[in-house]
Amino acid sequence: MDQITALAQIKGIRDGLLATFVEAPWDEQRQALLAQIDEKPAFFQGARLALDIGSQILKVNDLVDLRDLLSERNVSLWAVISESVVTEQTAQLLGLATRISKPRPEERKQAPEVNEETALFVNKTLRSGTRIEFPGNVVVVGDVNPGAEIIADGNVIVWGRVRGMIHAGCKGNRSATICALDLSATQLRIADEVSAVLRPQKDPKPEIASINKEGRLQAELWQTG
Repeated sequence: MDQITALAQIKGIRDGLLATFVEAPWDEQRQALLAQIDEKPAFFQGARLALDIGSQILKVNDLVDLRDLLSERNVSLWAVISESVVTEQTAQLLGLATRISKPRPEERKQAPEVNEETALFVNKTLRSGTRIEFPGNVVVVGDVNPGAEIIADGNVIVWGRVRGMIHAGCKGNRSATICALDLSATQLRIADEVSAVLRPQKDPKPEIASINKEGRLQAELWQTG
């Protein structure tokens, strides 16, 4: 990683992605952030981004300019966390959040574990040719169309229809799961286990795919309660 991109660090959080910065002039921090996004454009497509900029003082033009540059890259700026009162007020004037909430314990019991520090949330349908790779859990609110791919170290949860390819536990995590409202994927993989092509269902129900005691990948009804 070069000196410029090292100025910005991006990680998954409950509500999307969080960028934090090493102390430097704002122009350099902004350049570092955009450089990382431009390096992996497919990964950041449709992402929701929050910034933690410490004591950096930003005015309206600074945030409007960044928001526009991110929007051109199909990235949505939704929150700015700052120790500066000026920056916080500026963010609020633009309708941006200035706090990042954490899920209540009871919210975490409704689905397979999604660690708030390692989850990527994608709020859109993934179309053919889209490929998402993430070193944690992935949650998609939308469909995964034929030709789209999701590859995750952890679990994959799709609040929609799956017709593409999903690989959960890609680094050998055999306890990973794949959940969807309609699980008719081109291919499902968990660790090194691969499913056959799943046919579309006439009356689809939410399902969860996992590796059973016999070591085979299977899908069963997803009980969220």
